[in-house]
Amino acid sequence: MTDGFDYDVAVVGGGPAGLTSALYTTRLGLDTLVVDRGGGRAAMMLDTHNVIGITEEVSGVEFLATAREQVAGYGADVRRGFVEDVTALEEGFRVETDDDTVVVRRVVLATGFADERPDPPLPRTGMGLHYCLHCDAYMFVDEPVYVMGTGDAAAHVAMIMLNFTDDVDVLTRGGEPAWSEETARLLEAHPVDVVTAEIAGMRKREDGWLEAFEFEDGTVREYRGGFPMYGSSYHADLADSLGVARTEEGTVAVDEDGRTSVDGVYAVGDLTPGNNQIPIAMGEGAQVGIAIQKELRTFPRSMAEIDREGPVGADEVPAISEGLRETAVRHEGHAPAPRPPERRAEAANDD
Repeated sequence: MTDGFDYDVAVVGGGPAGLTSALYTTRLGLDTLVVDRGGGRAAMMLDTHNVIGITEEVSGVEFLATAREQVAGYGADVRRGFVEDVTALEEGFRVETDDDTVVVRRVVLATGFADERPDPPLPRTGMGLHYCLHCDAYMFVDEPVYVMGTGDAAAHVAMIMLNFTDDVDVLTRGGEPAWSEETARLLEAHPVDVVTAEIAGMRKREDGWLEAFEFEDGTVREYRGGFPMYGSSYHADLADSLGVARTEEGTVAVDEDGRTSVDGVYAVGDLTPGNNQIPIAMGEGAQVGIAIQKELRTFPRSMAEIDREGPVGADEVPAISEGLRETAVRHEGHAPAPRPPERRAEAANDD
């Protein structure tokens, strides 16, 4: 870690993208702070889908708890807290949390977004209320499904769900459809019912899963689950305060390595463009971690630095902080120490 800085990297947000960024920066020898306020979309998952190697019964809370333990185990400082402000300095950034202020060399924004929830009555999230078609459509093959909303997105998601089931309704909940004429023509050409009456009540099964909605016109329709399509609000206050550019859709604009328009500031996960999937977020986190290490690593020195400072001395390596060095040597993932010569001879005789 460079003199004058408390950490090399501060990661704001403790979801899959932020924690993977921290995993890579820490394992690549950079002192890393993670500030996680808790919650988030991943924490809402009752079951984990589409993450290879993770079984279905693992909840989002369990998934994230294991990830935090792993990152901390490699030597990162993982804190529960809230980042109140990030300020660009002449070199690096000042990060103000609810209980501390630190100076860091790079910042990773992994603050995500929140889905807009429709008004109740609603089933529990993950038990009839779902926000990710790519994650959960598989659950509803041959089951009755609803899509809530009045815009183009709701109509298109309803038509997409016909790939999985023949029983799909769009629920406008008393609102007038606001989709385009082209979308209306498409919808009319697909076997999707548009239900305009507002929901008056809800029925659940004994296990808590949605069974049916009751409507103000007196009808009752059975559903196993569905998808509200009311948009999202991005947690981009810090990005905006730093002057980071955003796209027309509201996401933070980044390059292939997660760099934003502000030098030294990176963004990953649901805050950035692309599909909102855990494996994709983890891949983005890994890419950012590698990109930051390439920027900050001490060696190899350039020829200009060698001409100015001379050859690298033996006392200058390894270029890793003492804290991370000690943690790495103790970690179970560290290469085992060689056995003494007599033990190696004993093992050879046993063979």
